[in-house]
Amino acid sequence: MNLRVFRCCIPALLLLPALALADSNQAERPQLVFWQALQSLCGEAFEGQLVSYDEELDAGWLPERMVIHVRRCSATQIDIPLFVGDNRSRTWVLTLEPELIRLKHDHRHEDGSEEAVTWYGGHTTDPGRAWRQTFPVDDYSKALFLTHELEGSITNFWYMEVVPGSHFAYGLTRAGRHLRAEFDLKQAVEPPPAPWGHE
Repeated sequence: MNLRVFRCCIPALLLLPALALADSNQAERPQLVFWQALQSLCGEAFEGQLVSYDEELDAGWLPERMVIHVRRCSATQIDIPLFVGDNRSRTWVLTLEPELIRLKHDHRHEDGSEEAVTWYGGHTTDPGRAWRQTFPVDDYSKALFLTHELEGSITNFWYMEVVPGSHFAYGLTRAGRHLRAEFDLKQAVEPPPAPWGHE
């Protein structure tokens, strides 16, 4: 090889391992692994149950069949309706942003109109784990909760877990409150009808 050509190429050659490492690190980011695991479930529905709850606050949920449907997926958004019996009012909306994942709760009336308390949630504040991401309440949601005299919710902390071939979990925690629902990913079920407002 011509020595002059070789010398000119040395900086570029030295960059190749660094670029490969950067790509590898990007692919292994816990949030991206978590996102890809969720996307692998797209189109499928799964049955679950509450495994941690308040017998009084959650009494209406306990006798009902619970199903999630990973209904819509794109590179940056995943919509997961939650069905509790005949109630189709709830959809979890996850958005992938450059350095975080955002979780919002879309609540609708049966006619498709938005409920007064809707689009609340939070976003990740750390890399999390490949199988678990957490979403502390955001400022918009705190203001919404205070407006509707839901002071107890201003310390909400949501989480989601996805372990392909095992389970998906959704949880809500705050002082004196821990709600956790687990869904069996080993057996898909028939997808329910569209959630209210998302026909």
